[in-house]
Amino acid sequence: MPTVSAERLMDIARSLLIAAGASEEEAAVVSRYNIGANLVGHDSHGIILIAQYIERIKVGHIVPQAPWTITQETPTTTVIDGNWGFGYYVTDKAMRYTIEKARKQNVAAATVFRQSHIGRLASYPLLAAAEGMIAMITADSGRSPKHVAPYGGAKARLGTNPISFAIPSNLEGAFVFDMATSAAAAGKINVATARGEQVPTGWLIDAEGRPSTDPKVLKAGGALLPLGGSEGYKGTGLAAIVEILSGLLTGLGFGVEPTGRHNDGCFMAVFNVAAFRDLATFKQEVTEFAQYLKSTPPAQGFTEVFYPGEVEFRKEQDRRKNGVPVEEATWSRLKDLAQGYGLAGKLGF
Repeated sequence: MPTVSAERLMDIARSLLIAAGASEEEAAVVSRYNIGANLVGHDSHGIILIAQYIERIKVGHIVPQAPWTITQETPTTTVIDGNWGFGYYVTDKAMRYTIEKARKQNVAAATVFRQSHIGRLASYPLLAAAEGMIAMITADSGRSPKHVAPYGGAKARLGTNPISFAIPSNLEGAFVFDMATSAAAAGKINVATARGEQVPTGWLIDAEGRPSTDPKVLKAGGALLPLGGSEGYKGTGLAAIVEILSGLLTGLGFGVEPTGRHNDGCFMAVFNVAAFRDLATFKQEVTEFAQYLKSTPPAQGFTEVFYPGEVEFRKEQDRRKNGVPVEEATWSRLKDLAQGYGLAGKLGF
C-alpha cells in the first residue's frame, strides 16, 4: 500500500470534490474531517469514501451547495434541514450553532435531517470540548439500507448507529469516546474487503445467519452483529435508542426507503461545564481521572491501559509524522477520478 501524507490526501480529496461540484468551503470541511479520520486510524471513514461521495453527487443523492435551513427553533433547541447537502458541512455548522446556544443558555440540543454521510462522529463533540463544554452526538442512516441484525436475528434491521461524547480536560490528547453500536462499523468491512483481509469472529453472519469472517458476505445478504457478543441485546438496545433519537425524533423514520438514498439524521446536545462546576477544576479532575485509569496494572496480554481517545491521539501523532497507508484499490480509484477530471498531473498521479 502507498503511504501518503495527510496534506496530500486532503489536497486530493478537496480537488476531486470541487471538480464534482462542491464549493471550496464545502470541500475544505469535508476533506479536513475525512482525512482526519485517516489520521486517527479510522480508515473506514477516510479517503476510501471520497469516490463514494462523488458517485452520490452524480446520481443526485448529495446536493453540493445545498441550503442550510432552520425549520424550528427555541432558545435552546434547533431543528435543521440539510437539504441533502454534504453531511460533514451540515453537521459541522449545526454543532457550532448549538455550541453558541449553550454558551448563552448553558444547555442546547439540535436535530439534523436530510443530509449525507457525516463521517467519524467524534469530530463534532470535540468542537464543544475545545470550548469547555461536554457534548454528545448520535447518528442514524435514516431509511437507507441497513447492515446490523438485532440480537437473535438473522437479517439486518438496524444501522451501525454510532454515539460519541467528548469531555474537556488538560490531557495532551482529547478525552473522547466514539463507538458504533454494532460489533464493528460497516466501513471497516469495506476496508477489509478492499485489502483482501478477513475480519474477526463475532463481527458478521452470512445470508443464512451463520457466523463468518469473510467481509464479502455483508454485501451478499449477510449482516453485522450487534455490540456485545453473547450479550448482544445491550448493543441492540443502544442501537434502538440511537435510532429513536436520530431517526424518529428527526422525522426520518425507520426501515428502508426503496431508493437507498443515504440520509444521516443526528441528535446532538451540548452542556456548558461552567454552569455546573468551575471549568478549570473540572478539567483538572478529568485529567486526574484519566491518569487514575492509566495507573491500573495491565492484565495478562496487555502492556498499558488507555483512557478513551488516547489510542487515536497516538495514532494521529504517528501518521502526521509518517503518513497514512492507503490500500491499492482506493489509490487506483482516486487516480481514475483524477484522470477523469483532468487533475492527474496537478495531483501528482
